[in-house]
Amino acid sequence: MNDTDVSKQIQQMVRFIRQEAEEKANEISVSAEEVLLLPIWSSDSSDLGLCEYSMQLNASRIKVLQAQDDLVNAMKEAASKELLNVSRDHHNYKNLLKDLIVQSLLRLKEPSVLLRCREDDVHLVQSVLHSAKEEYAEKLKVHQPEIIVDNVHLPPPPSHHNAHGLFCSGGVVLASRDGKIVFENTLDARLDVVFRKKLPEIRKSLFGQVAA
Repeated sequence: MNDTDVSKQIQQMVRFIRQEAEEKANEISVSAEEVLLLPIWSSDSSDLGLCEYSMQLNASRIKVLQAQDDLVNAMKEAASKELLNVSRDHHNYKNLLKDLIVQSLLRLKEPSVLLRCREDDVHLVQSVLHSAKEEYAEKLKVHQPEIIVDNVHLPPPPSHHNAHGLFCSGGVVLASRDGKIVFENTLDARLDVVFRKKLPEIRKSLFGQVAA
C-alpha cells in the first residue's frame, strides 16, 4: 500500500461517513427554511415586527451554523474511530507501517533517526525495519540509515478504560537524532490532513455552499 493508497483509503472513510450524514444535513436545511417562512409582522408596529423577525432570523442562522459545525465534527470523530480498523488487519497494517516508515525517511533524509510507535506495534515495526531501510537506500542511492526504536511509545488506541485520554490509531513518528526535525506520520495525523483538504468539498456536498 503506497502513499496514494493510504490517502484513498482515508478519503473513502470520509465519503462513507459523509453519505450517512446527508440526512441530518437535510434536517438542518429544513429547519432554516421553516424560520425563513416566519411572518415578518408579529405585532401592530411594523418596525417592531421587522426587528423581531430579524432577531429570529439571526438566531436561526447561528443555530444552523452551529448544527453544521457539530455535524462536521461528528463526521471527523466517526472517521477517526474507523481508523482503528486499519491496524486490526495485521498483514495489511504491517505493509502500511513499512510504507509510512519509508515515506518518513524520505522526508527527513537523515542518516540516523529515532522512531516512535505504539507499544502494540513494536513487533510489527521491528519486522519491517530492514526492508524499509533497504527501500529507502535504493530510492536515494545512499547507505541504509540507522533507525532507533524509542523506548517511549505513542499513546495506545482508545479503550473503555481511557475513553477521554490521549490515543493513537496507528502509524509512526520519526525524528532526527537531535530532535530538531520531526515528521508525524500517524494515521490520525494523515486523517487530519485529508479532512482539512476535503473540508470545503464536504461542506459544499452537505450544505450546498463552501464555507468561508
